[in-house]
Amino acid sequence: MTDRLHEEKDRQTLGDSCFAHSLPGSPTEKWQPLWDHLERVARAAEACASKFDSADWAWNAAWLHDAGKAADEFQTYLLGQNGLDDEAYDGAAPGRVNHSSAGAALAHELFGEFASLPLAFIAAGHHAGLPDYWPADGGRGALQFRLEEGKIDLGRIRLKVQGLAAQLRRGIRPPGFVKRDNFHLWVRMIFSCLADADFLDTERFIQPDQSTRRGGYPILEELKSAFDTHIGEVLARAASTPVNAARQEVLAACRAAAPLTSSLFSLTVPTGGGKTLSSVAFALDHAVLNGKSHIIYVIPYTSIIEQTAEVLRRIFGDEHVIEHHSNLDPEKETPRSRLASENWDAPVVVTTNVQFFESLYAARPGRCRKLHNIAHSVVVLDEAQLLPPQWLSPCVEAIDQLVANYGATLLLSTATQPPLPTRTKAREIVPNPQGLYDRLRRTAYTLPADITRPSDWD
Repeated sequence: MTDRLHEEKDRQTLGDSCFAHSLPGSPTEKWQPLWDHLERVARAAEACASKFDSADWAWNAAWLHDAGKAADEFQTYLLGQNGLDDEAYDGAAPGRVNHSSAGAALAHELFGEFASLPLAFIAAGHHAGLPDYWPADGGRGALQFRLEEGKIDLGRIRLKVQGLAAQLRRGIRPPGFVKRDNFHLWVRMIFSCLADADFLDTERFIQPDQSTRRGGYPILEELKSAFDTHIGEVLARAASTPVNAARQEVLAACRAAAPLTSSLFSLTVPTGGGKTLSSVAFALDHAVLNGKSHIIYVIPYTSIIEQTAEVLRRIFGDEHVIEHHSNLDPEKETPRSRLASENWDAPVVVTTNVQFFESLYAARPGRCRKLHNIAHSVVVLDEAQLLPPQWLSPCVEAIDQLVANYGATLLLSTATQPPLPTRTKAREIVPNPQGLYDRLRRTAYTLPADITRPSDWD
């Protein structure tokens, strides 16, 4: 009871007249109070970040991100935008009132120069994108300059944000896996939790009709039932041939490996060995048995994506498979699928290498929103040998980090398994890949005794 009284007092300190968002044409009584927005975003971001032991960091980032909206300038801006205070409104263009820097400065003040860095980066960048620490182009968008601005902004709202500051969790430390070389991905993951939670709560308030079209997808256990039915029908129709016998062995090996704990796996199967359906079987069984949230199918070429997505749609239904790539036919999209592609909030996602790996190194909130949904998911890298050689190092680093620190399971699925220099040794699912290749060999090569004589090739 005492805690609730303190929270109510803190809320009143922030001020009942401080709003996060307005509704055009509506009185201020129907606007969203700033405290309500911060609290809702904090709870949602906290839940997302709990998947990688960073709940307290996401909670703090959420309470800080819109602290600057307590400033009189921002509240006047809202009133002016809605025609409620024409005299006080200074005519600032939409989006020109800075509200991101104050939270970064507050983090810096309360947590110290280094401990505050993750929170400062996230608060300062939750609209414009994660900034550089030092300016690279002579501009003033770097975090150092944002903190200078934020100190000035914070001085104007210090009394209003006392209650907000009381909500912050002190004495927190980064998870043990965070090191200098992987700090960037950890910050991006927390940033993803904050950016997605912020966007969804804002949408819920401003566009409730659109918000209701999100979610509502079946859990993976339900999709597994649909797959089991489909694969049972396929097996019942399959003729008794050596090729089908080999395919069934691959399927059985995938299902036998599914109970293994999260790790990096390889599925080395020659063309025609039933690799696609078997990899889906592994992904579904493994996800259900290990509590994974999503299955993400990553494919190098859009032409292959369309084929794979079509197979998955026939099994799971059109509405449960989200394609996210540049070559997507607009006729295949629905309002609901377009929304799900923003943050990959769907049970099955099919995307490209470019979309997947570039997002893991992105800085803009729109690109980063999906990252927290990669954590604790099963990721199938189809045709893994086609990872771009010039970007192999960052791709491999991302694979290692997702497996080691973010609860993801990755499956390298291909007929020509590349020797990727991952720190985690991949577990091969098929017991005897070479024997499988020998059984499924479809061609025989006969070379001439003297390959330098063109006539011998006739």
